[in-house]
Amino acid sequence: MIEFQRFTLDNGLRVLVHEDHNTAMACVNILYDVGARDESPDKTGFAHLFEHLMFGGSVNVPNYDAPLQEVGGENNAFTSNDITNYYITLPSANLETAFWLESDRMLGLAFSEQSLDVQRSVVSEEFKQRYLNQPYGDVWLRLRPLAYKVHPYRWATIGKELKHIEEATMTDVRAFFDKYYIPNNAILVVAGDVQSEEVKRLANKWFGDIPARNKTVRDIPQEPKQTEARREEVHADVPVDSIYIAFHGPDRLSPDYAAMDLMSDILSRGNSSRLYRALVKDQPLFSEVNAYVTGSIDSNLFVVEGKPLSHVPMQQAEELLWNQLNLLKQQPVKSFELEKVKNKIESTMVFAELSILDKAMNLAFYEVLGDARLYNDEVNKYLAVTGEDIQRLANDIFVSGNSSTLVYYAKENKHVE
Repeated sequence: MIEFQRFTLDNGLRVLVHEDHNTAMACVNILYDVGARDESPDKTGFAHLFEHLMFGGSVNVPNYDAPLQEVGGENNAFTSNDITNYYITLPSANLETAFWLESDRMLGLAFSEQSLDVQRSVVSEEFKQRYLNQPYGDVWLRLRPLAYKVHPYRWATIGKELKHIEEATMTDVRAFFDKYYIPNNAILVVAGDVQSEEVKRLANKWFGDIPARNKTVRDIPQEPKQTEARREEVHADVPVDSIYIAFHGPDRLSPDYAAMDLMSDILSRGNSSRLYRALVKDQPLFSEVNAYVTGSIDSNLFVVEGKPLSHVPMQQAEELLWNQLNLLKQQPVKSFELEKVKNKIESTMVFAELSILDKAMNLAFYEVLGDARLYNDEVNKYLAVTGEDIQRLANDIFVSGNSSTLVYYAKENKHVE
């Protein structure tokens, strides 16, 4: 249970405060309600590019890191298909420094051709190194558009094409900033050794004068139900053959989300999980195998992936994975097996409450979902899941017509089926 107070500034900035006086540190987390799903199909990768540009300095503070380091602070950020999140941790005695830096770049980010050139080059190099020149690096560049045909989840956070970043102009980035980097599209969470009244004073002092602007109303096309199996096979410079099967699943706010998440743990969490025991440990047929949920706000993907050993033909490997999925469809999960993954989920959530950064990020994320109080109900949602829930969901999700299969064949190891 995370206790917090909430207030909203006149400009629409939502502020949440969690007091934790067991530490001498504070965390200032600011989430902007913008991710890759908000991009135009012909200008993708901008949310991630902006994450980099935000560290290029503001009009008043050309070097963002220097003053933060002087007061013992650290910072970082991440972008997803749904959100962009920035955070600072620092001694609570120096809390105001974080307010100064975050408000200053929200109000007046420095837009210069030099900064844009530098960050455009950095992101382009990241695209090449992580997605184009690394074995299996282009998995999501292939799997997303295979699974999604309408929803903007069809491109990865890095972008759909390298040229979208390479051709980004100053006009493009200014328009993106003006549209999304506004106080009424942000959530500020302050956690740690802080006082709520002091946070309110600092929030009004540093953010209160930043003008609100018209907030964009999302009009994201929803992905239609998939009814036919999709498949792509690639011969690539990869070490070994590999297979990825993606299924559409419920969105983050669905009552079935917890069941889907637990189902992925039953299949793949730890050495006692079903996939590991059946396909790696007891009868070595795969070198590795995993199952996971993408965790998206809108409709999710449930992904099963594996690398079969060299003596296992891909057709057999695929059948082995489907056999494990079908077992979930045929009978409810045993109570002891379900309790085991529930306990792991519960311990993970409890452990997260020991970190002020985790608490701040969780409060911000659940607030963007609709209400930060939802986080305090999460454990109970998982504990309420039954074996019958998982069986029902498995029968809904694990059907051929709902599958998108991506296969990599290592060039030096082509199988003839």
